[in-house]
Amino acid sequence: MTSLPGSGSSAGVGFRARSGQGEMASHPYPVVLSCFHTGPLLQAREQGLDRAFASLDLGLTSCEVGLSAEGVILPGRGTLPWEEVEAVAGDELACFEVQDAQAIPIRCFSEELNRFYSLMPTRGAPTLLVSGIPMHRIQGTDPQRDTRAKVQTIAPLVGRVLDTCTGLGYTAIQAARTAEQVVTIELDPLVLEVARLNPWSAGLFGDARIVQVVGDAYDVVAGLEDGRFSRIVHDPPMFSLAGDLYSGAFYRELWRVLRRGGRLFHYIGDLDSRSGHGVARGVVRRLQEAGFSQVNRKPAAFGVVAYKAA
Repeated sequence: MTSLPGSGSSAGVGFRARSGQGEMASHPYPVVLSCFHTGPLLQAREQGLDRAFASLDLGLTSCEVGLSAEGVILPGRGTLPWEEVEAVAGDELACFEVQDAQAIPIRCFSEELNRFYSLMPTRGAPTLLVSGIPMHRIQGTDPQRDTRAKVQTIAPLVGRVLDTCTGLGYTAIQAARTAEQVVTIELDPLVLEVARLNPWSAGLFGDARIVQVVGDAYDVVAGLEDGRFSRIVHDPPMFSLAGDLYSGAFYRELWRVLRRGGRLFHYIGDLDSRSGHGVARGVVRRLQEAGFSQVNRKPAAFGVVAYKAA
């Protein structure tokens, strides 16, 4: 196990610096596998094949790999033993980084926040598990579609955009396609280390329009200038994990940093569920009390849109 310097983590499994591009030109990021991408390799072995196509970046691309009696021959990375491949195929809750002929689960524990993080695979982009809770909708959708649904509620995203909770960076990446600048805030540096190992998060670290800030969004937003942002995406963890990000005091700060005529999307959860309905009712009331002139429910995106008068 590898611990991150100064992270306060007792278990930062699989974390290390990225491999250089010269090591494997077609895969500058770590080789990352999941159950969805190792199953076909096991099937190819059963068929007696000595070559197969596989994705080494959670489905973004595919390449040809060799198959031997010992394992899967990865381009420029040596051989991953079959027992390691079988372990990945049997775990539906974790993605694995390949290091030195081992498949190491991408998961860690933050002692400071008492939270357990894991990169969970889906058939598309992975999601982040925080203490066992997925940070994206995955039932009947996938993290990318979930992100687009949220962002589209306040389209077009132009000018400066504030993303209050980075996570895996999908919101910031999507917003940066049209925005002049995206400021994204992440509470825990360990989450960013998980994102660094996620091929789907590459844009978070490679787009100059995205500005990353590490800190508590409650405190960071309080230090931002008035009317700085034309759009805000507020997608906090569930209320029990981040109650202050649902407070009237925080909403007043969001109203303050939003420019006149700006819009805010606030993710809540299923508005038609018993718990979601109760949380949404309180959120709408506090947003209105904070100064937002109009708050509209967006059930399809599991949230509400709030407007600041022009």
